[in-house]
Amino acid sequence: MTSKWYGLAPLLAATALALVSPAAAQTPPNVLIVGQIAEPQSLDPQVSTAVNDFRILVNIYDGLVRYADGTLEVEPALATDWTISDDGLSYTFNLREGVNFHDGTPFNAEAVKFNFDRMLDEDHPYYDTGPFPLSFNFSAVDSVNVIDEHTVEFVLTEPFAPFLSNLAYPTGLIVSPQGVMDNVDDYGRNPSGTGPYRFVEWQSNTRVVVEANPDYWDGAPALEAVVFRPITDANTRVAEMLSGGIDVMVEVPPDNVSQFEEDSAFEVYEQAGPHVWYVMLNARYGPFADKLVRQAANYAVNKEALVNEVLQGTATVSDSPIAPAFNWAYNENLEPYPYDPDMAGQLLSQAGVDSPEVTFYVTEGGSGMLDPVTMGTAIQADLEAVGFDVTIETYEWNTFLGIVNPGLGEDVDMAEMAWMTNDPDVLPFLTLRTGAWPEEGGFNSSYYSNEEVDELLEAARVETDIEARGDLYKQMQEIVYEDAPWIFVANWQQNAVTTQAVQGFSLQPSFLLQLHDVSKP
Repeated sequence: MTSKWYGLAPLLAATALALVSPAAAQTPPNVLIVGQIAEPQSLDPQVSTAVNDFRILVNIYDGLVRYADGTLEVEPALATDWTISDDGLSYTFNLREGVNFHDGTPFNAEAVKFNFDRMLDEDHPYYDTGPFPLSFNFSAVDSVNVIDEHTVEFVLTEPFAPFLSNLAYPTGLIVSPQGVMDNVDDYGRNPSGTGPYRFVEWQSNTRVVVEANPDYWDGAPALEAVVFRPITDANTRVAEMLSGGIDVMVEVPPDNVSQFEEDSAFEVYEQAGPHVWYVMLNARYGPFADKLVRQAANYAVNKEALVNEVLQGTATVSDSPIAPAFNWAYNENLEPYPYDPDMAGQLLSQAGVDSPEVTFYVTEGGSGMLDPVTMGTAIQADLEAVGFDVTIETYEWNTFLGIVNPGLGEDVDMAEMAWMTNDPDVLPFLTLRTGAWPEEGGFNSSYYSNEEVDELLEAARVETDIEARGDLYKQMQEIVYEDAPWIFVANWQQNAVTTQAVQGFSLQPSFLLQLHDVSKP
């Protein structure tokens, strides 16, 4: 493993020079420099929750299954095939043979069992290497059984419609058991997977470097290495792209999309996907504990202006916790709350609330957050126009997650958030159920609770008929729309820009960044 440091020394030196002098920067040949929106939280896929991190992780690790190129359909990866029992309670996977983790240890059924037991079994010796916030994705798993070296069985407590899709999501990526054992305190900074790229180094707030895995089971990647640079300021990312300091920029600021489209040196990519941008409202404490005040906030905010002026038409107005990309589950009969300041004022009067004071947490950036400071300021102005007194507090992305995910307390009333998901189950199940309050391990930070919503979401999880399942989600959306636990704002069409030297690049509806087939001669 030591030799790779010598092979990549010129690359690291060239990257360091680019960091010092962006205007004179030129990225090394056959090495891709990616401008990320933030510093990663962790390179442990079972610990991380951010798409910003997932874009790195899917290049270091594989799951049993993955999303087929350009779709959210599941195809084989570390599992070559699988069978499902007639009652939907048992999934048996045949595993790919001859695959090793980057640390040289073998991938096998025991490794699969280790991964899921680590997340799900509180008595597992490495359970305390968590927490594992998205282990909810596998809450229906009762046991993982090793049949033989290359066969593993998952037994579920009940039929679970999103199971295969959740296995393809980054939380289902397979880590090296030996890697975890050797790095108990900091595995998230010393990752080992089976993917197309091997981890080299992580310099905090500077770069994460991965190198090509020549023994990758699906063929060695064309690139020698990839460098992921955290550049939190959008204007700085744009400047780096224009000056040649990076080859790829994800989440292009709306104001700059046309600039890159009109410049022949660059290629702009767009891809629709399941994205929801919203403002969570504290339904437990403060003025938003009243549904009428939450509805007033929805009428007060001019979402059309946000998507057309702030986001420059790169998004559409949202009305639901399920994105229109899930067309079979999305309720097309709903209409977004119209911009109606008069109605907002009437609802505040009806609630007996006069000039409610609210604290609004806004992030400087983050996965799918688009232009969060400008968005937050515009939302503040709209709310104040109908009588709210809004104080904004702004935080760096990882700091923001650290204070919002544990739940909105009595000192905060609203907070921005965005999710990109793989299944219509994920966002409402993790953020709107009573059983997903932060104390229970979920992400319902606004403490919304409705028994009927809980029942519909639980029923949808076990319904295997897609039409019937979709109908359950549509019923849920109608209730949530009326209860207004969020200000529903936008559904984004993701984008990225590359230099013309980058070949084979594409965006995925999963919002993941698959770089195996990318080259840069």
